[in-house]
Amino acid sequence: MIEVYIDGASAGNPGPSGAGIFIKGNGEVHRFSIPLGSMTNHEAEYHAFIKALEICLEKGFKTVSFRTDSELVNKAVEKEFVKNKLYAPLLESALRLTKKFDLFFMKWIPSSLNKSADELARQAIRKNESGLGGAE
Repeated sequence: MIEVYIDGASAGNPGPSGAGIFIKGNGEVHRFSIPLGSMTNHEAEYHAFIKALEICLEKGFKTVSFRTDSELVNKAVEKEFVKNKLYAPLLESALRLTKKFDLFFMKWIPSSLNKSADELARQAIRKNESGLGGAE
């Protein structure tokens, strides 16, 4: 099973934001640090999730276990519902993508266990400022 660690971060709320994605499995490790432009921290969390789903599908990973330290995203995916209508289209996009996997799990983890994705998200914030982007 492929393990996918995701994190979104913002410098300000809203402010320059980034997605950090750390994928391990099949004897491989993939790291992505993706600048997202200006948005809130919660929006960045959703965008990190969506980008990670897209990357996994592109790589042909069909059995995935996602880890996030965002209780907001984890609960929204679990319940397939979000209270704040601003996030509804993001959740809909993410749920549509999750249906394309043979097996999809998502688990909340404490921030202390999500340091790789967190650091990649912080690097992505800095890439907004420098105009850089993409995978490492």
